[in-house]
Amino acid sequence: MKRLVASAVLAFSFGCATQESATKNSATATGATPEVPYTPKTVVQTNPSAQGQASPPSAEAAAPQPAPAPAPPPEVPKYVYSASAQSAFQRGVEAASRGDVAAAQKAFEEAADADAKADYAWTNLGMVRERQGDDSGAEKAYRKAISLKPDQDMAWDSLARLYCRTRRCPQIESEVRNKIAEMPASLGLRNALVYTLSAQAKYDAAATEAKKVLKADERNVRAMQLLAKVYAREGKHELAKMVLENARAVDGSNAGVHNALGLTYLALKQKPQALESFKQAVTLRPDFAEAKNNYGVMLNEAQDYDAAVKELEGAVTSAPDFTAARMNLGNAYRGKQDFSKAMTQYKEVMRLSPGNADPYFNLAILHLDSEIPGMDTTERLKTSLSYFAQYQDKGGKDDRVEQYVKDANKGIEKEERRKEREKRDALKKAEKAEKDKKAEADKAANAQKAADDQAAEEKKKAEEAKKKAAADAKKKPGAKLSDDSAPAPATKGKLSDNDK
Repeated sequence: MKRLVASAVLAFSFGCATQESATKNSATATGATPEVPYTPKTVVQTNPSAQGQASPPSAEAAAPQPAPAPAPPPEVPKYVYSASAQSAFQRGVEAASRGDVAAAQKAFEEAADADAKADYAWTNLGMVRERQGDDSGAEKAYRKAISLKPDQDMAWDSLARLYCRTRRCPQIESEVRNKIAEMPASLGLRNALVYTLSAQAKYDAAATEAKKVLKADERNVRAMQLLAKVYAREGKHELAKMVLENARAVDGSNAGVHNALGLTYLALKQKPQALESFKQAVTLRPDFAEAKNNYGVMLNEAQDYDAAVKELEGAVTSAPDFTAARMNLGNAYRGKQDFSKAMTQYKEVMRLSPGNADPYFNLAILHLDSEIPGMDTTERLKTSLSYFAQYQDKGGKDDRVEQYVKDANKGIEKEERRKEREKRDALKKAEKAEKDKKAEADKAANAQKAADDQAAEEKKKAEEAKKKAAADAKKKPGAKLSDDSAPAPATKGKLSDNDK
């Protein structure tokens, strides 16, 4: 009866990305954007004959040739941070990797203070603030990064995510389109537009824009991820898998690609591959909360609750407001029979997401199925019914609830009958004990009375015997009492002079 909530969110990353140059072009704020300006590679083919005349084309030359691969835009030299800023930035990355969000925030703030041009310090600071639930502070940090470097891909990507998560997708779409009109060669801006279109279910437009990025840079892993996400949303999971496997071939160290592949494998019911992809994502990025959550879900399904708790606790440490991870952590604790910790996580989800019905369902199931120490069975089942009612009040819909409610009510009736039976049995036992006690007391009293009667009878007999003896003595004739003090009577006779 477990209800696992898997996260389908691709995580953002700490670190830097390659910067591209920008050339101006025109584009409208709505509709399709212009193609990305780039210089295609040229292919020079020579096949002269020995006589200097043109030779007939070979079979290979006559066959249709693939379009030439586009050349990536020239790179702009990366800005090098000052030594103090670089040191602080690295400390921030390391702190974030081990899930110490507070230390990461402090380090990135130090990096930003140490170098006025440290744009990526501001981007990562925004990510940390977003993890901490400070959306306003995160937006300010992202915009500060953009003000320092207007085409920074990670800042635009993060800002687009933040706006769409906070239900402001149309606003950021309009802003990104306007910026693309100013900087049509910025692939970071283009990818941000793909994200906003996909988030609004504008899949055809999103796919078109992603392909424009890949036409300009066929190795753009972020564009591949976003295109695969569009295909997945359209149910084209095999196509999404193909695109992501290509992205993995380009950059096998990209944890986001492995996480996205894991979700795609799950959609294709290829669970062993999904488990391995999530594990790889977590190995590459120990602070990747979304990948840890997804890996934890798979471990829960395998009933490896100890390992699941480890991964999901890590996800919650990296992202304290990540409600899906907290929900799954509660499930892992429930699997370990640690009901107190499970309830704590479900209730924390209630606090973080008041409109979420799922924690009420999980709490209802926990109270329905589990013997909770220190809690009366009837109270436990009534609590389960209360949570089911709140789940439905929150808009929760699950076909099993009706049966679960019946089971809870039957359990309450059964428990009440058991208690009534035990009460009757206890009363009968008490009455029998009282009856037995009275019988023992009566028996003891009767025995004492018998003993007393016997003693009285024996005393009476002794007194009567004494009286009888005295009476008998008086009835004997000539009987005198002797007096040892009286003189003996004199006798007649004479003394002899010999022994005869």
